[in-house]
Order: sequence, then structure tokens, then C-alpha cells
Amino acid sequence: MLSVRQINAHIRIGSLDLAAFAKEQGITLKRDIERAGSRRLLAEMLKTEDFTLCYTDLNKPYLQNRAEHMSISHSHDKLVIITNTKESTGIDIELIRDKVLKIQHKFLSASELGYAKDDVDKLLTIWAAKEAMFKAYGKKDLEFAQHIRVENFETSTLYGEIKIDDFHTRYNLASETIDAYRMVYILNEI
Repeated sequence: MLSVRQINAHIRIGSLDLAAFAKEQGITLKRDIERAGSRRLLAEMLKTEDFTLCYTDLNKPYLQNRAEHMSISHSHDKLVIITNTKESTGIDIELIRDKVLKIQHKFLSASELGYAKDDVDKLLTIWAAKEAMFKAYGKKDLEFAQHIRVENFETSTLYGEIKIDDFHTRYNLASETIDAYRMVYILNEI
């Protein structure tokens, strides 16, 4: 139901099965399940219940009076959280399904459309990578097709960038399949 992994010296990722958690806790409202699940997972990841989860005006989560950067994502019955003690981070998880085919023109650049070619795995990975970078950026002024790029990839390691006005940052990201979900998270800025 719950797992926590140390990815490297700075990064930890936790995941929680929301359906099992909701049943165990007797919670029925989706928002309450997500909120309580986030607190439970963070307590396990931080090894303490003494923390305050806050959100910026733009809805970016942070831990009050703690050094860890963090990001939260949920999709259907999965919740994932990433913490990074070194730099801003992002994570996204998506249920693997072909719904992404209908919206690809909204988030892909011309070059990404060229190499993704209706491949649901690639499309989901690109979408999740862009979501993870968007969360690390923490502002709302990004157009996914215009300002966030993902380089062509053939492995579980991929590279992306955000380029808008005077902001330009490149990222090394990792992609994993967890059950019926695709998860992408930032490893580091490059």
C-alpha cells in the first residue's frame, strides 16, 4: 500500500495506494483521501509527524520551516510525492490510457509531434515530464507546447527544458512504470 525509496543522496520518492488507504481509514471523499494520504505518506518519508504542509498562492506545495523541496501528484488510485534536499523538484504520475492521443496537439511542439507519432507510452511520458518540470518551475505562465520541451528518448532517462523570457533551465528526468501508471520525476537540473 505504501512505499518509500531513496533515489540518491538528495531524492526520496514515496507512493501510496489511495484506494487501499481510503478503505483502511474509512474516508470516502476524494479530496479528503488525497489530503490525508499526502500527510500519511509525508510522515513516513520525513520520519516524523511534526511538519506543516503548506501551499503557495500558485498551489505549489512546500514544507514550512524545512529545507526539503517537494512535489505531489495523484492519478486515480495512486499518490506519489518526491522530496529533494538540494533543489526544486517535480513529479507526475498518470494512469496509462490512450486519452492522451486526443489532446496531444495541445501540449506537444512540432518536433515532439514528429517523434512521438501517436505512441501512447511516449505521449504519456512527455506529458508527465512536462507536468514535473511545470511543478518545479512553480509559476502559471507556461504554455506546454511552446515553453517546455522534451528531447527524443529511447530509455527511461530523458532530458527536458523550460525556456521562457529570461528563464532557461534544463533537466535530467527519470521515467518509470508502476503498475498501470507512468511516473516521471526530475533527477536534477543540468
